[in-house]
Amino acid sequence: MSHNTKGQKMRLAKAHRQNQRVPMWAIVKTNRNVVTHPKRRNWRRSSLKLK
Repeated sequence: MSHNTKGQKMRLAKAHRQNQRVPMWAIVKTNRNVVTHPKRRNWRRSSLKLK
């Protein structure tokens, strides 16, 4: 990470934040209608196209 630029680190951090699960309160509030996150990404299966 010491070789990455600040912009690249910011984009990686944003992708890291977006990759979190659906909060428990949202699952409870919707009576388990919303349990999966449509934009969830696995680090092994799909790659980020960052520059």
